[in-house]
Amino acid sequence: MVSLAACFPKPIARNPHSSPELADLTRSPLFLRSHIRFSPVHESGISRGFPRGRRIAMCTDRTDSSSQPSDIPVLSSSEVLERLKQARENLNGGRPFLAMYSSIVGGITTDPEAMVLPLDDHMVHRGHGVFDTAIIFDGFLYELDQHLERILRSASMAKIDLPFDRETIRRILIQTVSVSGCRDGSLRYWLSAGPGDFLLSPSQCPRTALYAIVIKKDTNINPTGVKVVTSSVPIKPSEFATMKSVNYLPNVLSQMEAEAKGAYAGIWLDNEGFVAEGPNMNVAFVVNDGGCKELIMPRFDKILSGCTAKRALTLAERLVNGGKLRDAKVCDITVEDGMKADEMMLLGSGVLIRPVIQWDEQIIGDGKEGPITKELLHLLLEDMRCAPPSVRVPVPY
Repeated sequence: MVSLAACFPKPIARNPHSSPELADLTRSPLFLRSHIRFSPVHESGISRGFPRGRRIAMCTDRTDSSSQPSDIPVLSSSEVLERLKQARENLNGGRPFLAMYSSIVGGITTDPEAMVLPLDDHMVHRGHGVFDTAIIFDGFLYELDQHLERILRSASMAKIDLPFDRETIRRILIQTVSVSGCRDGSLRYWLSAGPGDFLLSPSQCPRTALYAIVIKKDTNINPTGVKVVTSSVPIKPSEFATMKSVNYLPNVLSQMEAEAKGAYAGIWLDNEGFVAEGPNMNVAFVVNDGGCKELIMPRFDKILSGCTAKRALTLAERLVNGGKLRDAKVCDITVEDGMKADEMMLLGSGVLIRPVIQWDEQIIGDGKEGPITKELLHLLLEDMRCAPPSVRVPVPY
């Protein structure tokens, strides 16, 4: 990993508001003696990373009586990796991260401790990055190209130049999955403004970055109906909601609020009061219009254009052709119409299609998983197993 110092194009300039007299004072021996104390380093415990007899200069303010010198180890790179490994093992036995690609190092690693990002990457400290996810199912990448097109659109909206052309990015993603050996899981990948400094603008970032990670995950489908609640967290403005950026704090807070209320997820309403989306999934309804059923979803002009949701609309045409639905479409949906629907469902790469049987205090339909929701899930799973190469990309292992 490149060092942080190497990423800075020039030394940090002196504060222009500082006076020459103050600058001279801070360099004087008297100032140093009065503001710096030295603490001996013990030879055991957390301080064992120090060479024997070494001491750390601890900057203190004599006016702050609470300031106490402390012994902080200075670690070698091997000691850092060892501690990262121990920390990883303490996280419930580690995490199923099988392979990671980083354009910063220009390769793939299968060592979880080496799956790191530079702290000065603008995606880390400014949120200037976009991401996407593709399902790995039975050794195939499901809807890889559809997800890839979406991240490229998001990168353009976020003004992130591509580090490689589209086909090179696609090849890197497939090869990362191949190296991982994962046949069931997910591939998550990011395009970032890249490392460079800790300023607001990425103008000093020499190049953008691509990261990808393969996460092992059993594809256990849970068809049990869940409860959702109306989110009180403000929805993102449409310009940001339609871009899949890493700025997910509103999504996180919405999910935390839902869990605190004993619900599976929160449902956002747009600025006009129409049904919008969940924190990381789309929503759809089956409504009864004059004795005929229709599958309806919110329009995608103010929310994220879900790849799974759009695929479900395509697959729903089979139910239309079979006479089980009159139509499958996107439209404005009021809360009243949504709560009166015969069926409600969540759609996304993480949930596939999940029935909703309660929204706030309102029971949806008869309070059971609906037949159209079940049929759509069946069609989606069949599609994941048998779709053409334009949807289902083989991974060479």
